[in-house]
Amino acid sequence: MMITTVTLNAALDITYTVSNFYVDHLHRTHEYLSVPGGKGVNVARVVHALGEGVTTTGFVAGYNGAAILSGLKEESIPTDFLTLAHGESRRAITILDPTQGTHTELIEVGPPITQIDLQRLRHKIEQLAKSSSCIVLSGSIPSGCPSWIYAELTEIAHHQGAKVALDASGEALREGLHGRPDLVKLNEHELAELLGIAPGNDLSTLQAMSSFIKEGTPFVVVSQGERGALAVSADYQYRIHIPQVEAVNPVGSGDAMMAGLVSALYRGSDIQDVLLLGAACGTANTLNKMAGKVTLEDIAMIQQGIEITLIKG
Repeated sequence: MMITTVTLNAALDITYTVSNFYVDHLHRTHEYLSVPGGKGVNVARVVHALGEGVTTTGFVAGYNGAAILSGLKEESIPTDFLTLAHGESRRAITILDPTQGTHTELIEVGPPITQIDLQRLRHKIEQLAKSSSCIVLSGSIPSGCPSWIYAELTEIAHHQGAKVALDASGEALREGLHGRPDLVKLNEHELAELLGIAPGNDLSTLQAMSSFIKEGTPFVVVSQGERGALAVSADYQYRIHIPQVEAVNPVGSGDAMMAGLVSALYRGSDIQDVLLLGAACGTANTLNKMAGKVTLEDIAMIQQGIEITLIKG
């Protein structure tokens, strides 16, 4: 059995390093990095680094799609993508400014998806779920995909005996919850936007997370950046405190956290070890310019500084 990640809107992640980046100026980049990306691809990269069996799937198209597949092959990450007949996979550009400590993101729109493509996707998930312990559904939904696609894919995966983890936002998350995924991972800003609450209030966040539990999702984790994370199930509530680190690039940290969570669940770890690995992977990701890049050494070091406190249970 393996972990399968799904990226409906895969991307070519391009990172420029530019000191003193300002709008309406000519800039020459110090460094350039181009790697396969998209949330599910980032999850797969970290799962692979943790030594677990993984396959990544979704849609790719055009020149950028070929570059995504080539890059994943170079990283020895198994793929089973569906190639679209038309369009071009998007590029996601991040501009890092080490002088000002900022990061700016420019995200293109991906290729449109047809009804035939959707039918191929349903069949692909059905086949992969048969040999997967967990299906991870991550990221935005491209044009042509219905807002309820994640709920439908969750039901398909469940029918084949696979668990499902969901990391989405907006309507994709709202509709996806109707499929009753086994794990939902999101950040506090996505939760606040979804439910109309103020971010930064732990009590409101915990109450909102508990509402997910009542609707049929057994395990919810909300990341809070430098403040750590909160985790809720029907039986417990935990706060996760993370150590301060010199962050290089926060992009992909939520994906790395998801990878740590599902990898530990796949191993049958107890809940505190699941949260420990998830938080360590998310924090370790910030130490690298490349999204979804972690090292086992960084993870081990960070784990020593993580504190997990039982709030209720």
